[in-house]
Amino acid sequence: MEEKDLVIIGGGPAGLCAAISARKKGIDVLIIDENLRPGGQLFKQIHRFFGSKEHMAGVRGFVIGEKLLKEVKELGVEVWLNSIAYGIFKDKVIGVIKDGKNILVKAKSIIISTGATENPLSFPNWTLPGVMGAGACQTMINIHRVLPGKKVLMIGSGNVGLIVSYQLLQAGAEVVGVVEIMPKIGGYLVHAAKIKRFGVPIYLSTTILEGVGKEEIEGAIICPVDENFKPIIKKKKYIEVDLICIAVGLTPLNELLYQAGCLFTYKGYLGGMVALHNENMETTVENIFVAGDCSGIEEASTAMEEGKLAGISVAEKIRGKKWEDEKDQIRKRLDDFRIGTFGEKRKLSKEEIVREYYERVKTW
Repeated sequence: MEEKDLVIIGGGPAGLCAAISARKKGIDVLIIDENLRPGGQLFKQIHRFFGSKEHMAGVRGFVIGEKLLKEVKELGVEVWLNSIAYGIFKDKVIGVIKDGKNILVKAKSIIISTGATENPLSFPNWTLPGVMGAGACQTMINIHRVLPGKKVLMIGSGNVGLIVSYQLLQAGAEVVGVVEIMPKIGGYLVHAAKIKRFGVPIYLSTTILEGVGKEEIEGAIICPVDENFKPIIKKKKYIEVDLICIAVGLTPLNELLYQAGCLFTYKGYLGGMVALHNENMETTVENIFVAGDCSGIEEASTAMEEGKLAGISVAEKIRGKKWEDEKDQIRKRLDDFRIGTFGEKRKLSKEEIVREYYERVKTW
């Protein structure tokens, strides 16, 4: 059995930043990631980030990923790729399949930064070839340089749907429309404006009724909905497409947190069930921390800041030192990033929301 100070499960933006922060404090760090390359979503994001200089505004996602990977390598962080962490057991023992072999790793602390999974959307013929998640589509065009369709219908107008629509246009596809069941666009208007300038229609208060095709997708039937979201069938419309992309939200990927015995709360606007944690990103199970989308769906910028906070918090517990000023600066940046459209801070931040029962349940 191998022993490590800190094991980070998930090598995306949160995991990489957690590793960098902890390693700088002298912590022995191991990152476990199931992919062939660490970096998570960053290498699919060819657009420039928003926010401030501290949030790397103006820098493209894959460039941020390259910077983080370089720093991880220079700091000597150990990284296991193509490795599956399948379970967390008693005394912080982690089961890992690496190179086809079963390995047990005992950790003093664990940070779970496994990200999120795409939500499906079922409709007639949704299992035909030619229906896929927008994230999978983004992986194909930006990582593998494969165009999965020539005429695309996007379902969902959140940031993912809008950004991937624009990137499909950049890759040479025709985006025939974006379908949104709500009466307004869900993502940033700056992303919507980009595809509108290309003449892409955005169908608000509209849903998809079915995909059309026998062996593969050949078209889609969409129709408007009333104020109760009931389809107005008489106004249905057929659109010829060969690819239907689904961008209807994400769900935190938190099975390992369940298995570890962490307590959860349900918050739909954070993606569903999220692990309760305190101001240091520590869950209700001592020495198990959480960061990034698996703790609630937000942006990559907030995931990176949460990773930094979790990494420093682990270092405090292992080294017996305090870095409160540094943590307060991170919390300030998180607050700044979470400021609303018109400069007003939300009534409750994500961290305040998921901490609402934390102190109470610790006494149960």
